[in-house]
Amino acid sequence: MNERFLSVVQVAELLGTTVRFPRRLVEERRITYVKVGRHVRIPESAVRAYITANTVEPRHRRRLGVAA
Repeated sequence: MNERFLSVVQVAELLGTTVRFPRRLVEERRITYVKVGRHVRIPESAVRAYITANTVEPRHRRRLGVAA
């Protein structure tokens, strides 16, 4: 079991957000988490999976032909 478990503060720092955002993800059960007593820990793999699932690829616009 070599999984790293991150605190909400660490996840916020990793994502570049406030602490409120990962707390909301946990509250809405949009990310996997583990309760250790009263502490919430988020597996690093769950953060990576969340990022992958929510990554939006750029759309390539078709270039319209320009009349010369």
